[in-house]
Amino acid sequence: MAKDSCLARVSYGVAIGGAIGGAVGSIYGTYESIRYKVPGLLKIRHIGQTTLGTAAVFGLFLGAGSLIHCGKSY
Repeated sequence: MAKDSCLARVSYGVAIGGAIGGAVGSIYGTYESIRYKVPGLLKIRHIGQTTLGTAAVFGLFLGAGSLIHCGKSY
């Protein structure tokens, strides 16, 4: 990233955070649904909710971190 705009850096942070959060959320959601013996098709719903929630939180924090670092020049 040579001299990207601040908006591009924040969007990259949100995208990377969402991808990492989605991967972690799907693994954790699967583990949690098996551990707590979620019945039937509710497992899919539980895994999906966990995946989307974790992706949103990771994306938010990585986007906020990118926004904070946006003004600094190294």
